[in-house]
Amino acid sequence: MKSIQIHLLLCALMLSTGLVQAHGPQPHHGAAIKREQQAFGIAGDAAKVGRTIAITMGDDMRFNPDRIEVREGETLRLRIHNKGQLLHELVIGTPKQLDEHAVLMQKFPGMEHDEAHMAHVDPGQRGEIVWRFNRAGEFDFACLINGHYQAGMRGKIIVRPAGSKEGNR
Repeated sequence: MKSIQIHLLLCALMLSTGLVQAHGPQPHHGAAIKREQQAFGIAGDAAKVGRTIAITMGDDMRFNPDRIEVREGETLRLRIHNKGQLLHELVIGTPKQLDEHAVLMQKFPGMEHDEAHMAHVDPGQRGEIVWRFNRAGEFDFACLINGHYQAGMRGKIIVRPAGSKEGNR
């Protein structure tokens, strides 16, 4: 919780000083990927990807598929294709984190956010996220661009415990 508050404070500070720019299509702006443990996992190593899942998103404000099942400890490549005419993004998080971030995006629609669990994808383009799901639980993904989240542009990630007998989808 404290981490989220610090992040929000930094975002507000950056906005007030003019250091923030609009979303861009470049994932991570060429910077090294920051591997920081999150409630829903950690940035993955591309050399350790066990499975690739193709996800499409479009101007109907939907993801396809909108539900993903993963085994705890699995590293996935989420290959995202924006089939729409608008900028869209895929952001992984807990429902609470995504709700809070969506509120910020309403207040500051041009706010830039660039983390390993996010991919901003221009119309007709592709992006990807490599993520290691090292925590079991139910998590979400969403497009937090103002109006998109509110229109229902979100999905669910079910991370089954490593010893679970239920299969992946």
